[in-house]
Amino acid sequence: MADVTVISSSIVRPQNLNQSCRTKIHPTPFDLKLLYVDYPQRGLLFHKPDPETHLISRLKTSLSTALDIYFPFSGRLVKEENLEDNTVSFYIDCDEHGSSGAKFVHAESKSLSVSDILQLHGSVPDFMSHFFPSVDVKSINGLTEPLLALQVTEVKDGVFISFGYNHMVADGASIWSFLNTWSKICSDDSDNQKNHNPLKLRGWFLDGISFPIRVPASETAVPSPRQETSLRPTSNERVFHFTKRNLSNLKAKANNEAGSSDLIISSLQALSAHLWRSTVRHSGMSRDEETHCKLTVDMRQRLNPPLEKECFGNLILLGVATVTVGELLDNQMGWAALQISKMVHSQTDEKFKTFAKNWVRDVKILEKGCGSPKVFDSVVMSSSPWFDVYGNDFGWGKPIAARAGPGNSMRGKLVLFQGIEEGSIDVHATLCSHVLVKLLADVEFLENVTIT
Repeated sequence: MADVTVISSSIVRPQNLNQSCRTKIHPTPFDLKLLYVDYPQRGLLFHKPDPETHLISRLKTSLSTALDIYFPFSGRLVKEENLEDNTVSFYIDCDEHGSSGAKFVHAESKSLSVSDILQLHGSVPDFMSHFFPSVDVKSINGLTEPLLALQVTEVKDGVFISFGYNHMVADGASIWSFLNTWSKICSDDSDNQKNHNPLKLRGWFLDGISFPIRVPASETAVPSPRQETSLRPTSNERVFHFTKRNLSNLKAKANNEAGSSDLIISSLQALSAHLWRSTVRHSGMSRDEETHCKLTVDMRQRLNPPLEKECFGNLILLGVATVTVGELLDNQMGWAALQISKMVHSQTDEKFKTFAKNWVRDVKILEKGCGSPKVFDSVVMSSSPWFDVYGNDFGWGKPIAARAGPGNSMRGKLVLFQGIEEGSIDVHATLCSHVLVKLLADVEFLENVTIT
């Protein structure tokens, strides 16, 4: 085990707590179905700043200002019991009395260096799990845990800034927007809240659904722990780098093979298809089994009327492309990319709101225990390469790498990051060990990936 030692743990609260506009945020069906999902975790690696930077005090002071703007992250999850019908309701309390602040952990490792973290060929060392906060914390734990936690871990020649957040409060677009704002405030001592636009909350946009939504108490009972420890050693993590040229080649190949005049396959859809076919090819699944490619779709601009791109909250829909293993492997990569493209285009305003109305009629928290490494028949494309990762300069230089934490880790999880070179993509993959071994010997897969 790496010698990661926690030096301090504290709560950072917004600079100003007396803003009357901060009230309750009522979770939508898309939030509530994430009650048992782990806090997503991401982190950025930097070279070590000069001691005169006063790293910790500077980060905490700027964080307090950033929380003034992104005040839902300093709120708390509240549960109300409705005894008359044996249901419960939830809301995020954002007013001055409900503000619990964000957790800030300062840690260090005196033996590790940047080269230990950035291992050859994209290998991810086991000790990285100690560099993230909120391990094994689920959304429902927001009743007692802060909705946002940050950890700053200093190594000999670098610093790793990571975060974990409650997915009921925000999606990837919103958390990275927060991080962009925090880093800008931190990098400029003269920057303050007045230089940033007020937060644009989504409001309640689901007509015909009253709030707060009532959830049967039985659906919120804490599930018993899964006996999954024996499964974990069978998974390994690896970061694959796809250059702009790799992606251009995959996109051209996919569109040529698909032969569709109606849909243009994007580079991301082509990459998803490439990863899907490559992993399933080595999975050992039988030809008649179904396999799935799951990816999240940002619905802000797909709703009618559309929401603003900067709208804060959790506004994603999970899309699923499903085929048999035989179909996936018998057809070319372009065919698989076309199935993904069709699925993405099917994520409409009508589908989004129909799901919400049906869910309210028959509430089911389907995601219980989804933080376990239980997925084998699926690849799950998480996050987005369009999030601004490498623009987060806190005042001593831009990040040199990005990593995903252990939250929601499962076999087949593929976390997408913007690459450090313009137009490139990094994929932080969690795969069955035997699949990864075969993948690293697969010529067809390797010809379109850059091993660093």
